[in-house]
Amino acid sequence: MTDTKAKQSKKIILKTIPFNKPYLTGKEGHYIYQAVLSGKISGNGIFTRRCHEFFEQRFGFKKCLLTTSCTDALEMAAILVDLQPGDEVIMPSYTFVSTSNAFVLRGAKIVFADSNSYNPNLDAEAIESLITPKTKAIVVVHYAGIACDMDKIMEVADKYNLFVIEDAAQAIDSYYKGKPLGGIGHLAAFSFHETKNIMSGEGGMLVINDDRFIKRAEIIWEKGTNRSAFFRGEVDKYSWVDIGSSFLPSDIIAAFLFAQLENLEVIQAKRKLIWERYYKNLQELSENGLLQLPMIHGYATNNAHMFYIVCQNAHDRDGLIQKLKENSVNAVFHYLSLHKSQYYFDKHDGRDIKFSDNYSESLLRLPLYFELELSEVDFICNIIRAYFNRPQV
Repeated sequence: MTDTKAKQSKKIILKTIPFNKPYLTGKEGHYIYQAVLSGKISGNGIFTRRCHEFFEQRFGFKKCLLTTSCTDALEMAAILVDLQPGDEVIMPSYTFVSTSNAFVLRGAKIVFADSNSYNPNLDAEAIESLITPKTKAIVVVHYAGIACDMDKIMEVADKYNLFVIEDAAQAIDSYYKGKPLGGIGHLAAFSFHETKNIMSGEGGMLVINDDRFIKRAEIIWEKGTNRSAFFRGEVDKYSWVDIGSSFLPSDIIAAFLFAQLENLEVIQAKRKLIWERYYKNLQELSENGLLQLPMIHGYATNNAHMFYIVCQNAHDRDGLIQKLKENSVNAVFHYLSLHKSQYYFDKHDGRDIKFSDNYSESLLRLPLYFELELSEVDFICNIIRAYFNRPQV
């Protein structure tokens, strides 16, 4: 497509297309009102329990605990696996800082692993060579909601008696060989930030899949007290029994979240439609070697959390961002490799983590939200095609 056609197409789309736009189902305010009228708007109220039941029944998770963020859920996981100063935790370098921070706060040493060459997920084949006698856990991140190779990862973890924690922030309603993501490792963390498929503004959830952690998780969740057991009538009074913090969210947040969960299938259907339109429109550019599209392995499903492309280099990526911006389209890059961060650079062991660095320099996320029209997707793709098919100077 020529620049002239892109300009003609631009006339049809006059408004700015944001990267993300939170979607309201229509019941959020109604349920918040119900929560307020119930007289209990602090944590662990009726809507908190409804959300827990939704996840436990739909996905078969053993125990769910809503948190104020995915970061909080990861911090709870770090406490539950009893990390001690000097323990080592393996995780991808291409991830959000919360993935790492939760374990650094417990005194852990982070050992960063590289991504796959074909997608940003942790390279499962690289894990075993990073294990030492100090290794305590492996944290996997299901990037863009696409599953890591969990059979391989669990096999390595079992061999060395390691814990596996799934950072499933982006992975609601996504599966690995028929198993829901977040339900495979010992523990998992989800996010309901406003950029996620299902959201509550801020919010998260800890999933406990190992029975030995369930009782303690409730205590940590309730500031280190056995308050939950007290309200179930299991103890006469509650007291301080362990470390913990105020990890549970207000029931107002849970009320908002429950309205979203009731519409999970509708939201997912629309997001997948948008994702597939992007893929179809940009497939020819991928076949011509001008960019790389998301690769989904046969063991994984697509929950349409994100549509990204990988450009050939940073120059192409940055130029495309500018071209889209000139046409009122907000597309954004993503993570910077954590092993090169200001905080961790001197702590890294010096290994080259090249694929993570490549995604940092070349990956671009395109707008994807429920109210994005297919005509707008076509408009965005026309700009991308015009950019890559422009005459080279």
